[in-house]
Amino acid sequence: MLPITLPSIQSFLKKRTAESHKGTYGHALLIAGSEGRMGAAVIASKACLKSGCGLLTVAIPFTERFIVQTTLPEAMLIDRNEAIDFSIYSAIGIGPAIGLHVNSTEILKAIISSSTTPLVIDADALTILSTNPELLSGLPSKTILTPHPKEFDRLFGIHHSREGQIETAITKAKEFDIIIVLKGSQTVITNGTETYYNTTGNSGLAKGGSGDALTGIISSFLAQGYSPFQASILGVYLHGLVADITLKSQSEESMLITDVIANLGEGFKAIS
Repeated sequence: MLPITLPSIQSFLKKRTAESHKGTYGHALLIAGSEGRMGAAVIASKACLKSGCGLLTVAIPFTERFIVQTTLPEAMLIDRNEAIDFSIYSAIGIGPAIGLHVNSTEILKAIISSSTTPLVIDADALTILSTNPELLSGLPSKTILTPHPKEFDRLFGIHHSREGQIETAITKAKEFDIIIVLKGSQTVITNGTETYYNTTGNSGLAKGGSGDALTGIISSFLAQGYSPFQASILGVYLHGLVADITLKSQSEESMLITDVIANLGEGFKAIS
């Protein structure tokens, strides 16, 4: 395994140009949130937009639309109970708090079977994958899975060590031609051939919402045209770096993911 370093990030970091417009930086679709759990949709969406994508559409239960409209007016909304044309988006992120309903399962199946758009699968969508393991073999090439350790074990069997999980992650990433972001105190990113571990971050991220923000960040970088492996590496590194920057004004105990998202601009300045 190799460490993710600032020079390695800077070697592929894209520069924004003065001649660009919102279409230059892609259109992300996030499928997130459910009744009583709309915070995940707000967190993922805000992190996505503040990571630079040009346009964002959020697919939510429309009864909950006012929460996103009032907290993030920059995002567009669609009702995920209606048919979705996945082809118009540059990247798709699915999972944060979508629930384990039939509708959520059908949406995930539809994306896997019919979409060629770069894809991030997280949270409840990972649980759906674990209960429908036949879907794994149909995942589009270079799909990104972002499990925490318990989600990983639900997908690939019980492990008794971090080392064992990493070995399995490398094997499964190669077997299914996917990218696995195995979250933890040193998050590991592998495509089955190359494997990196993160060098940023702190225990202030050990709170609900942190994974939702990471999904939004990685989805944003996918929409902007980074390769799935680059988007994963950059997203994980920046997520942790901004948490480290946030410690200047917070403690690890008091830090909220909304504090981290608010400091994304400082993170971009630090890596530019």
